[in-house]
Amino acid sequence: MAKSQEQFDVKYVAHLARLELSEDEQKKLAGQLARILEHVEQLKKLDVTDVPPTAHAVPMSNVLRKDEARPSGDNAKYLKNAPKEARGLFIMPKIVE
Repeated sequence: MAKSQEQFDVKYVAHLARLELSEDEQKKLAGQLARILEHVEQLKKLDVTDVPPTAHAVPMSNVLRKDEARPSGDNAKYLKNAPKEARGLFIMPKIVE
């Protein structure tokens, strides 16, 4: 990749990210970007036709308890600690206008 193209790519990405980069930072990042793109080109050469698509590198599953209705507790006991209460509900001060 030509230096001017690398510089353009760095300036373009910096613009998208709303970053202000000095000339030295642009040159440094252009070199890093070139190495990353070389690595991507190497990865493109790999034959992955027999590799199944995955979302994670290792199999994952959620372990969840069975969803069952059960009593939540004594509401009157919980409301004793409420700063204010009305009709069995906690009344909290407004925090968002």
